[in-house]
Amino acid sequence: MTSIYNQTIKLFGSQPEPGFEDASQQHSVWGRQWGCDNDVGQIRLCLMHRPGEEMSIIDPARRIEEVGSFGDLEQGWYFQSDVIPDWDEFRAQHEMLVQTLRSEGVEVVFLDSVEPDGIKSVYTRDSSFAINGGAIVTRLARSIRRGEEAHVSKTLANLGMPIMRTLHTTAMAEGGSFAWLNSKTAVIARSICVNDEGCDQIEQVLNAQGVELIRIDMPGYDIHIDGLLTMIDVDVAIVDPDHLPYSFLRRLEEIGIRTVEICEQDDPWIINCLAVSPGRVIMPRGISTQTATAFAELNIETIEIDYDKVQLNGGGIHCSTCPLVRDSVG
Repeated sequence: MTSIYNQTIKLFGSQPEPGFEDASQQHSVWGRQWGCDNDVGQIRLCLMHRPGEEMSIIDPARRIEEVGSFGDLEQGWYFQSDVIPDWDEFRAQHEMLVQTLRSEGVEVVFLDSVEPDGIKSVYTRDSSFAINGGAIVTRLARSIRRGEEAHVSKTLANLGMPIMRTLHTTAMAEGGSFAWLNSKTAVIARSICVNDEGCDQIEQVLNAQGVELIRIDMPGYDIHIDGLLTMIDVDVAIVDPDHLPYSFLRRLEEIGIRTVEICEQDDPWIINCLAVSPGRVIMPRGISTQTATAFAELNIETIEIDYDKVQLNGGGIHCSTCPLVRDSVG
């Protein structure tokens, strides 16, 4: 019996090759090629959340004068701005983003559930992000967002998407502070929302795939890199050069990335945009003539939508979208 067992093991034993991320393995085991290895390829599948009843916790009577905004320390929620929007307008702007993505050939899926007070859940960029072959589920830094991880994990599992890593122990990171620069290089920005343990755990997964993870630091209490840099074409990024480290700007040059620098006339929120395919970008209104000219020279096409009401909650177009599948761009 032992000899038959040993012979069977030899015939039907371990098969490490091809690797997990190989297309044949992805399709045969997981049903499709999952993930992203860039931030500009055609988006095929995108995770979002339509703001719902959870927004009703925001009480205009709960104004905190010393910060000029609204919140409740006991309940643990806060609103980012000094003005609470009309929620019908808020939802209408978010729905316009959904419909714009669909018109660009993107399949949009939604979180299965959110926390009862999950007013930041609309910003699906932060609770997970896609890498080659699957997703990394983050560990959100602020108590107002803790718990989103469980809901996104259930949603990804129901979609059939592999979860390559769930951040654990004392790691903290949020997807808005992660960006692909090319298929072999990514950047993460440390801040009040991203610590070294979070970077280390993400780097372990990426390094195993042959990807370099560059670490930079956000200035002051800024939290996410997608307010300072977003890739908009294979070799083009829109940036705020005054708040990115000089060494990192040089590194972008070294790896062949051209930059469009915002100017004083631009609404800073335009950086928080989304490339739906190479050189085709969804942006909030507020692009200056100077920046529009720079886009035209680089053959960047823009689709402008109103998003100012959603921005009042602390996030923009990029924050509100989590691409789960993108085409590779070579």
